[in-house]
Amino acid sequence: MIHLSAKTWDAICQHAQDIFPDECCGAILVKNGREEVRRIANIQNTMHEKDPKQFPRDATIAYFMEPKELLEVNRAVDSGNAALKAFYHSHPNHDAYFSAEDKRQALFGDEPSYPETVYLVISVYDRRVRNIKAYQWDEATKDFVETELRTNV
Repeated sequence: MIHLSAKTWDAICQHAQDIFPDECCGAILVKNGREEVRRIANIQNTMHEKDPKQFPRDATIAYFMEPKELLEVNRAVDSGNAALKAFYHSHPNHDAYFSAEDKRQALFGDEPSYPETVYLVISVYDRRVRNIKAYQWDEATKDFVETELRTNV
């Protein structure tokens, strides 16, 4: 199970609404016992323009986290200044499910890149958030499974 504060819930919903109709992406860190939402730029459109063969999808149906911003998240965690609670991204005009592409991005080979981290998927239709679901690596099934998500909203 994962619990999000109301402030965090509102922040990731706002991010999904602000970026719509493109997918948003980001991370949730915990610093000094408080959650901090880090928006990360989705550079999928740039990647698609540079190499449409390797990146056939645009940002309305895919995301690619800006590497320097993702590196800053990793540095904060590696330095001990923060803990990584979750990554999140939105599915504009689609349900909140963990797609095959989501799984591919979350894995390094056959193992999760961030095994203790939860992945949140935000379903947003016409700038209105319909649902958020949480997924976590299950060692027994070697797959990401839906896990309970709670907030005090």
